Amino acid sequence: MTHALPVFDDVAAAAERIRSHAVRTPLLSNAVLDERVGGRVLIKLECLQRTGSFKFRGAFNALSQFDAEQRKAGVVAFSSGNHAQGIAEAARLLDMPATIVMPRDAPEVKKRGVISRGAGLKLYDRETESREEISNAIAAETGATVIPSYDHPHIMAGQGTCGLEVFEDLAEMGVEADQLACCLGGGGLISGIGLAAGELSPGTRLYGVEPEGFEDHKLSLQAGHRVESPRKSGSICDALLTPMPGVLTFALNEKQLTDVAVVTDDEAMVAVRFAFETLKLVVEPGGAVALASLLSGKLDGRDRTSVIVLTGGNIDPAVMSQAISA
Repeated sequence: MTHALPVFDDVAAAAERIRSHAVRTPLLSNAVLDERVGGRVLIKLECLQRTGSFKFRGAFNALSQFDAEQRKAGVVAFSSGNHAQGIAEAARLLDMPATIVMPRDAPEVKKRGVISRGAGLKLYDRETESREEISNAIAAETGATVIPSYDHPHIMAGQGTCGLEVFEDLAEMGVEADQLACCLGGGGLISGIGLAAGELSPGTRLYGVEPEGFEDHKLSLQAGHRVESPRKSGSICDALLTPMPGVLTFALNEKQLTDVAVVTDDEAMVAVRFAFETLKLVVEPGGAVALASLLSGKLDGRDRTSVIVLTGGNIDPAVMSQAISA
């Protein structure tokens, strides 16, 4: 099925749909971070969102638009964990059956999050199996609707509500951001934020941040067309290991993004530790890459007003212990 690209009005409509269910997360600053970066940094705390990540926004926006027949048949989603939990929670709230296809190496905390919300779980191998094929087979057998984690207009519009809140809050503060950075996996979040920025803050430059070895968006922007990720697995940033930019997300991101920063796993873990020790926040590695880009200097924040999105806080205790003790 071919979908039309979402527009700003879709983001505004999504904000109304999710208003009574999603958390309007705060936009905060930290003096130590400002001093470290050499500029002003405002932090959007999506790690405090329902299910622990921004993914609930798009999931609820998409599922709430199902008709009665679709709701009865249910939903299938494939995800390394945050979209999975978002879909599972939205389906629970809307009283719908849900089946989630997750990689075997997904963090245990994310698997437990799916199961605790009443969804079924189907595991697969990232290296040898196709999550799309497995999901489509389940949908063909059950009649359920497949909702991808990023390349869907309702998902993109829902994620864009994060940016809508950011720019509304900035306007209320009388602040204009020079740049905004957030994690970049399939591109649903930054593409939705870009729609909000284009309407509310067109002077703000947008930057995606990808893990080293999985910079498919950066390579795609350089090539002028979608390019596959060099690797399929092997990064601590499990939430960002998408194989290729989405068709819809790349169509927006190639126009809206200024550039893409690439951070190493070590830099992401430094950011996890900084968030814990200095910001007093629990953030998973993939959710901390925007912070990592500023701390490492991959994104220059000197004498600028930067917004970063901490996109998720679903981290296994062992990984948090590793980050803190490194």
